Amino acid sequence: MAWFGRIARGMAAFLALLAPTLPAAAADPAAQWIDKTTGHRVVRVSREAGTVSLYFTQNGFLPQGDRMAVTTPQGIALVDLKTWEVRPLVTRPGAVLLFTGRKSRTVYFASRGRDDAGGPFDVFAADADSGAVRRVATVPGGWVASINADETLLLGQVARPSVPLRPDGTLARAEGEVNTPGMNDYRATGPDGKPLPYAEAKELHLNRRLDAKVPMEIFTIDLRTGARRVVTASTDWLNHVQFSPTDPQQILYCHEGPWHRVDRLWAIRADGTDKRRLHTRTMNMEIAGHEFFSADGKWVWYDLQTPRGEVFWLAGVELATGKRRWYPVERNLWSVHYNQSPDGNRFSGDGGDAEMVAHAPDGKYLYLFTPRALPDVAGIHADNAATLIAPGTLTAEKLVDMRGQDYRLEPNMIFTPDGKWILFRGNFEGAPHLYAVEVAKAAG
Repeated sequence: MAWFGRIARGMAAFLALLAPTLPAAAADPAAQWIDKTTGHRVVRVSREAGTVSLYFTQNGFLPQGDRMAVTTPQGIALVDLKTWEVRPLVTRPGAVLLFTGRKSRTVYFASRGRDDAGGPFDVFAADADSGAVRRVATVPGGWVASINADETLLLGQVARPSVPLRPDGTLARAEGEVNTPGMNDYRATGPDGKPLPYAEAKELHLNRRLDAKVPMEIFTIDLRTGARRVVTASTDWLNHVQFSPTDPQQILYCHEGPWHRVDRLWAIRADGTDKRRLHTRTMNMEIAGHEFFSADGKWVWYDLQTPRGEVFWLAGVELATGKRRWYPVERNLWSVHYNQSPDGNRFSGDGGDAEMVAHAPDGKYLYLFTPRALPDVAGIHADNAATLIAPGTLTAEKLVDMRGQDYRLEPNMIFTPDGKWILFRGNFEGAPHLYAVEVAKAAG
């Protein structure tokens, strides 16, 4: 049988020569298909259930647009946006992904999970290419949610003390459910003892937290000196803090709580100056929120309802001029979160189920919106046209059928830097996974 051994050894040597030219199996998508309802290509990117992207206001992309940082059950990983390869980066216990840098190829993570009233924790930076890790800051307490455009300042908030949203201190999961980031459960009962719909149950918990009047601060940590600076302080509930993607000193934040009670949208400079409200309510039960910067940092966009649950808009305000644009949104097209493409020409919307604020009967889809401005008739302008809201329309296209989605896991759509794909969270196959949908409809 010596001849058989020689043949086997020869075949092994031949395959070894070929191996460098063969694509790695891990570089292929975990699964892909054409959505039968929409005609768009969908890719299941993650290999492990429980893999999720960051919240839609947190940057997860490297500056060159080639990779994105995600959370996996094993820690923190990088996704290759060309091949969909998922490569582990940080596997140390307790590591929590925060965001990526907009200047350097750095992935930032914390040594513990979010707790706005928690004690000191460390922030680390992992080099996306070498994997080398270094500690960059020790935060005295609270939480950190953003980093500025030149990676010199961390931005966070702290509450003293914390008041949990649920009286028992938890946001409980149903038995057997995976504890996935972003998988919210706000169950509550009404005065009659019956379970409240999702949106109303959430409002109950938010209102309780708002009424607690907890002293809070928004602060920065200087990565060059370690100095902590208070940007603004209040007994209002301060949340959703985010730095501009382009202006290292511009901050956007919100007054959290039931949206019809609070003036939610606020902007401020990192030195505490130029604090201003970005939207003023004009009717009872008007709500505005889930605010985010445009990719160029010039606009702030948000969900506007006049009044809540009845008339829906995708609204924007230009920070430098105060100019406003409003696009009407049909009930079924209303989305938990909107986002904008890097070139500013399109928007996305992640839909919503019938228990959410719009009570949409058929809203469980991911959408692509193309905006169009409405011109003045015959080119005739009102004398004060420049100070008025600029109206427009949205043309909608369905991207993904999400009718199997449990919307307690909100999809949180994020355009890739080249604008060709949108990443999102999904559990419509059962377990939570990270997916991508191609913006262009599949050929044929």
